[in-house]
Parts: sequence; structure tokens; C-alpha cells
Amino acid sequence: MLRHTLKKRKYTKIIYNEWRWGYGMAAPTIIGLIILNIIPIFQTIYLSFFKSGDFGKGNIFVGFENYIKMFHDPQVWGATLNTILYTMIVVPVTLILAMIFAVLLNRKMRGKQIYRAIYFIPMAAAPAAITMVWKWLFNNNFGLINKLLSVFGLGAVDWINDPNVALISVAIIGIWSLVGYNMVLLLAGLQEIPKSYYEASSIDGAKPLRQFFFITLPLISPTLFFVIVTSVIQTMQVFDVIYMMVDVTSPAYDRVVSLVYLFYNNSFKYSNKGYGSAIVIFLLAIIMIITASQLKVQKKWVNYM
Repeated sequence: MLRHTLKKRKYTKIIYNEWRWGYGMAAPTIIGLIILNIIPIFQTIYLSFFKSGDFGKGNIFVGFENYIKMFHDPQVWGATLNTILYTMIVVPVTLILAMIFAVLLNRKMRGKQIYRAIYFIPMAAAPAAITMVWKWLFNNNFGLINKLLSVFGLGAVDWINDPNVALISVAIIGIWSLVGYNMVLLLAGLQEIPKSYYEASSIDGAKPLRQFFFITLPLISPTLFFVIVTSVIQTMQVFDVIYMMVDVTSPAYDRVVSLVYLFYNNSFKYSNKGYGSAIVIFLLAIIMIITASQLKVQKKWVNYM
């Protein structure tokens, strides 16, 4: 009996030490998440029920007035449409390109590590620097892209100020910036697939295309699902590229302004933090609805080994 009690105490002590070390290691991340993410969310919700006083000083409680104003504001709905269109362009194209690059780099080839580094560089570069380079490339007068178009006898395109083209220009930058990161994630998923599956299917006469659709895609679906969810969340919060590319005086502003850009303008330019908070809470609600829908639908196509 005594021996059994001592074993139980020793086992309990081991578990306690494991929990202590586990929580100790996770504590910095948890504390950072609470301070930088969770607390600001509640502060933003609280602030959305107030209106900033004169000269941005003092808060006046207005209840749901900011939300009522927001739902009757055509600029908010325009920004919502722009944000969704941007996401619908960037996410599918990025996934397709990232998957193609990941499959190619997963094979035996010379300089594979160099190619991986090159594709990942955009993710490591500062967004402001990236946007400035692309703004130069898109320049209507001396941009490299228009110079190349002129070589083929095509006319110059106003990539930044044309309302019909500006959103596509911003999407191109988003795709270029995101494809390398998604490629690395998908490449990691591909390397987890046992080679024996491909060897067995080759013996049965399966061609590479058939192997891709019946082996690669089903087995990489958990990684693909993670990439889709994170990409949608990231693209729905687009701001820096639009802010650096398109000014509020540009003719294309209404066709590219995003919800986060609208939040920034109202909160910091027009000193109406309450209305800006309502806009960002609206964006948070949209992201949560989309993410919840993805979690529900994923049961039909994601295969966990």
C-alpha cells in the first residue's frame, strides 16, 4: 500500500512538472496574445459605442449610432466589396502558383535550395519597400512594365490611377508577396507524404497527373486548408499596399479602398475613432463568418491521416 502511494505521488509530481514547464514555455506567447490581441479587441468593441469629442479629445457615448451610420454608408459597402474582390483574386491565384512551385521544388533538381530562398524573399522584405518598388514598375511614364508593353506595340496602362485597373495592380503585389510563404508551407506538407504511395501507384501504372489528384491533393489537404484560412484572413486585412500605392485624391481610390484603409482614415485622419472602431469590428465579424464557414466545409474535403 505504501509502495503504491509513493508511486502515485511520484507520478503526480512528474505530471505537475510537465504541466509547469509546458505552461512556462507557452506563457510568453499567451501573455503576448492577451496584451496585443485579446485586450485590444474588447477595447475596440467598447470604443465603437462612443464618438470622439472635439479635436479628438473625450469620448461621447452614442450607443449603436456608429453602427447605424456604417450600415447606411455607401463607402463602407464599397470598401467591403473591394476587400472581398481583392481576396477572391489573390487567394486562388496564390494557391495555384504556390502549389505548382511546391510540386516542382519537391522533386530532385539542381539549385533547389536557391530557388526556395528566391521565392521566399518577398515574404521577408518590408511591405513598404516592396510597394515602393512595384509603384516604380507601375509608373505610367517611366515604369518598366509599360516599357515592356511598348516593345510589343501595346499602349501604356495607368496601373495606379485607372479605376478599372488599380485593384488588379494591388492584387498583383499581394500575390507576389504571399506566394513564397504559401509555397514553403505546401512544400513542408508534400515532404510529409510517404514516397511508398507514389511507388505503389507507379507500379499500378498511375501517371503523374493521376498521382497528383488522387494522392498528393488528398494527403496535403490539411496543409492546404491551413493555407487557405490564413491567406483569407491576411488578405481581408490588406492595408499597407493600398495605403502606399493609392492616395485619397486618386480617381481609383473608391475602387481600391479596403475596410482597414477606411478604418485608418476615420480613426487617425478624421479623428473619429468610434466610427473607425465600428468599421474594424464589422471586418472582424466578416472574417469570423468566413472562417466558421471554412471550418464547417472542410469536413467534406480535408482528409486527416
